[in-house]
Amino acid sequence: MSYLSLVVGGALVLLGLDLWQSLAVIVAGNLLWALVGLVAVSGPASGTPSEIVMRAVFGTRGNRVSVAVTGWLVSVCYLALSWAAGSLAALALLEEAGLRPGTPLKVVVIVAVAAATLAISIYGHAAIVRLYLPFTLVLTAVLAVLAVFVLDRADWGYRPEQPLHGGALVAALAGGLTLVASAPLSYTNSADFARYLPSSTRPGAVAGWTALGGFLPSVLFTALGAVAGTALDMSDPQTALTAILPGWFEPAFLLAVVLSAVANNAMTAYSSWLALQAAGLRVRRSRSVALDCALGVALTLYALLVSNFLDTVNSVLELMVVLTGPTMAVYATDVLLRRNRYDGRALSDESRGGPFWYTAGVNPAGAAAVLLGAAAAGLCVTTPLYTGPVAAALGGTDLSLPVGLLLSAAVYLAAGRRGARDGQN
Repeated sequence: MSYLSLVVGGALVLLGLDLWQSLAVIVAGNLLWALVGLVAVSGPASGTPSEIVMRAVFGTRGNRVSVAVTGWLVSVCYLALSWAAGSLAALALLEEAGLRPGTPLKVVVIVAVAAATLAISIYGHAAIVRLYLPFTLVLTAVLAVLAVFVLDRADWGYRPEQPLHGGALVAALAGGLTLVASAPLSYTNSADFARYLPSSTRPGAVAGWTALGGFLPSVLFTALGAVAGTALDMSDPQTALTAILPGWFEPAFLLAVVLSAVANNAMTAYSSWLALQAAGLRVRRSRSVALDCALGVALTLYALLVSNFLDTVNSVLELMVVLTGPTMAVYATDVLLRRNRYDGRALSDESRGGPFWYTAGVNPAGAAAVLLGAAAAGLCVTTPLYTGPVAAALGGTDLSLPVGLLLSAAVYLAAGRRGARDGQN
């Protein structure tokens, strides 16, 4: 349950899509939660987090590079995006109290939101399990009330003043699909939490409930953002949404945005620590959290004080798909190739010549699949910051999502069959 879902939903309307086109894109993009459910089954099978399971895909050494980039670095970027949203809400609360925060106070607020987030992640899985049911109930209640006010103003027949046609419509649909899909594709770490389930847990149940648990709230809250976009200017979503709320409810909504940022980021920071461990950096969780805090806060300050928040969100989410799409594709393909047969002890063997050493510690199939997929996706991406040459030649149509997913899966399927069979236990 993420405030960023509301932001993305509003962004779809700003791209020029009408309401029903936006809703179709939301449903289609969120179908990729099925991949999140699929890779989650490797957790109970191996008893290890995703960052260790993916040694089967990339090799012992190759996986260190992979998790450093697609695990840790991507996590830090998502930390910054959520902190930016939460900090904007916290600053709005201060303004409600009559304060006019300058740059020093903004820095203090951002650090405070980060500190609240990282306090949870330091205590890890047990704290997350204990706290997240009440967090979810509070967020559900607040967002349900918000939905009442949004739906009351909704224009169900909304069409933009200049409806899109032809290539412009295709480009907007493709870009919107990439934005929506960025959320599920960021959860290549879903086995981090599923690994605590007994190994006897039915894989179908793990995959199904994981996918459904991601799909339903993401569809609902992203759709709520799109519906809001039919009546409000969602280029500044927080200001637009608070403008339609009664005074008694506005603080509750802003606090919920802060809580959403804290809750989502605590899980992200926890997996970020696992990524650093798997990358070979033997640091205590508290030090990993401090590193995440420093870099995440720096990026948050850039997003709020230097860049435009909405442009930053759109650019980062679409660029992340270039990396996370191919990684998710080869991970899911590996699960299918091995029929989810992973040995946690073998995966934990980092010795030279171990079960997943492959060639000099690198699995050529996994490395080639991701590098080729990411390179091709980079040629096809369109963002406010960067447009690839293929996308430019196609009038701005962003094909990074299907190209990255399909090419990486195809390369790994073709080159990885032998490696998967050799690594099965």
